Order: sequence, then structure tokens, then C-alpha cells
Amino acid sequence: MLIALDVGNTNVTFGIVAGRDVSFVDRAATPSADHSYQLEVIVDEALGHAPIGTVERHGLVVASVVPAVSHALRELAERRDIALLVADETTIPLPIRVDDPAGVGDDRLVNAFAATRLYGAPAIVVDLGTATTFDVVDADGAFVGGAIAPGVGLGLEALASRTAQLPRVPVALPPRAIGTDTVAALQSGSVLGYIGLVTHLLRAISDELDSDGGTPPRVILTGGLAAHQWATAIPGVDAIDPLLTLRGLAILHAELARTGSAAPA
Repeated sequence: MLIALDVGNTNVTFGIVAGRDVSFVDRAATPSADHSYQLEVIVDEALGHAPIGTVERHGLVVASVVPAVSHALRELAERRDIALLVADETTIPLPIRVDDPAGVGDDRLVNAFAATRLYGAPAIVVDLGTATTFDVVDADGAFVGGAIAPGVGLGLEALASRTAQLPRVPVALPPRAIGTDTVAALQSGSVLGYIGLVTHLLRAISDELDSDGGTPPRVILTGGLAAHQWATAIPGVDAIDPLLTLRGLAILHAELARTGSAAPA
């Protein structure tokens, strides 16, 4: 039995891996360095939903963008004798054609890997989370870079915390671009503006990928905000897959296990 964990800056999304897919998915706030003991609670929560008879032989497969949590997970795995596979540029079987492969977030590489296995190449994965990342796979199936922008929630939070009179508002699609009150105006500027940002970057990236007249890239939305209704307003999206990262971790472990490469980190 395998537990997959996607450790983001805001949340840890975790699920139980069944073959090449994921069941029982939940999320918890990402622990701070001073509260890394909460990782044990997360792991035990997942174990509580494991099939009977599998709890005694389990492992972890992890993509993390928080170094302190990564370190704590390694300590937890060692202390509890749990096999641990860390997804990074050394373990993901994906050509990486960027200047500094080690500097790419592990979740971005997992997303690119998952896209090639589930949707084919070329592809663009847009991960809607605390940050918005665009992960680009070329026609040869290689990760070739992308773009990073602040997430829509981060922008709204910054406005509320750095101004005297602007309130916190839900991340929701307003009925009109011209807001007739402060809430609607904030949602128009932030949510409609965010959709514009994503749309423009998708167009620019697609044009660069398609400069030789090849196959248009598949566009996949993922991340915690991908399940929100307003995400369907982003044009040109081929698939919305909120669990893409966890599914990529499941596929990664299955492939490495089949080749005998899924050794504990």
C-alpha cells in the first residue's frame, strides 16, 4: 500500500495509491518547520483509510516544494521504517531541457511527467495553486520550462492585507466586468484579470511550441483551484484534472517499481 503526498506551500494533498491511480484524497494545511510532527497525523490519517491487511507494508511517494517538510518526511520515513520515494529531477524518467534542472519544483516535473503519460505531448500543464505555474512539454516529451505567476488567491490576499479599505472576498467569477460595488470590482480585477493572464500566457506558449507548425499542445488544468467553477471559463483547455500531481506520483512509482528502480530515497 502506497501513500502519495503532494506538498505545496499552502496545503499537503494526499491519497492512497491503487495501482496507477489514486483513491481517498484529502488535504491538510502544510505544517511549518516547528510543527513537522503534524506530518505523522497526515500519514496516519491516510493509513486509516487503507485496505485491510495493507497497513503493515506501506510506503510513501512524495513531491514537495517545501524543503523543511521534505526533510521532516525523510526523518519520519527513517524512524518508522517506511519506504520513501522522492520525486525529483534524479528519479523522474523525463528529459529536462532547462538551464538548472535541480532548480525546478518537483511538483512541476511530476506534472510534466503525468501529462506525457496521460495526455501525450506536446502539452501545457497549468497548476492553479498558491502560485500559478505553466509546465511545458515539447513534442519530444521533454520538459522545456514554463512560467510562474502569483495565484489568484495570493493576489486577493495581498490586496486585503496591504490596503486599508479593501476586504477579503471569495475567489468567484463576477457577473460583469464592470463591478458596481467593491466586492464585484475586486472579483472582476482579480478573477477576470487572472483568467486573462492565463489565457494570454497559454496563447504565447502555444505559439512558441507551434512555431514549426506541429501538433497543437494539449492544455491541462490542475491544482487546488482547478476544481472551481470559474476555471471552466479559461478558453482552450482540453482537460481539468485536479489530481494530476498525485496521479503522476502513482504512475512514477509503478514505472520505477516495474524496472526495479523504486528504491527508498
